[in-house]
Amino acid sequence: MKLFASLTSPYARKIRILLAEKGLPFELVVDSPWEANTRIPALNPLGKVPVLITDDGEAFFDSPVIAGYLETLRAEPAMLPADALEAVRVRQLEALADGITDAAVAALLESRRPDGQRSEAEIVRQKDKIARGLVELAKRADGHDWLHGGRFSLADVAAAVALAYLDLRHPDLDWRSSHPALGSFAEKMFARQSFADTKPPTC
Repeated sequence: MKLFASLTSPYARKIRILLAEKGLPFELVVDSPWEANTRIPALNPLGKVPVLITDDGEAFFDSPVIAGYLETLRAEPAMLPADALEAVRVRQLEALADGITDAAVAALLESRRPDGQRSEAEIVRQKDKIARGLVELAKRADGHDWLHGGRFSLADVAAAVALAYLDLRHPDLDWRSSHPALGSFAEKMFARQSFADTKPPTC
């Protein structure tokens, strides 16, 4: 398999962590859709990373889809419960975590727009989404080792990636003070080798 990814993309990091946790071999192809010579639009018409190319040459894009594909390979540990409804509940938590990441990315991009084009109201709107999402994640983390079902799952990976992205791009958001249960959860997740090995550059 080949994974086309930017080293700073939180969505790509989520997939890199899943591959590492499952011990699945793959070739990492570093490519950013922001570069002039990028190959990403030829692989994903939406022009986004990550993109996974299977050994048979099939392309899967969008991180939830790739995560679902990896589950079909039956590599342990399973990141989704066997029960269909429980799996949907884990996927909902993944969607919540990815939504926090989406809002963090949107706020960052808006903040980088030139003076006169930047909307402070839009930045506030996105940060409100982040704040509400963190409240919900904190409810799941409080008093529990894992976010759902008492076991390590895709929900934990997605949530920890979102929190790490906030540290990287929005260090002004003091989410640890507001949500100590999330702080404890994050430190446990960040200590995993898969997270250490995928830590993004700070640029």
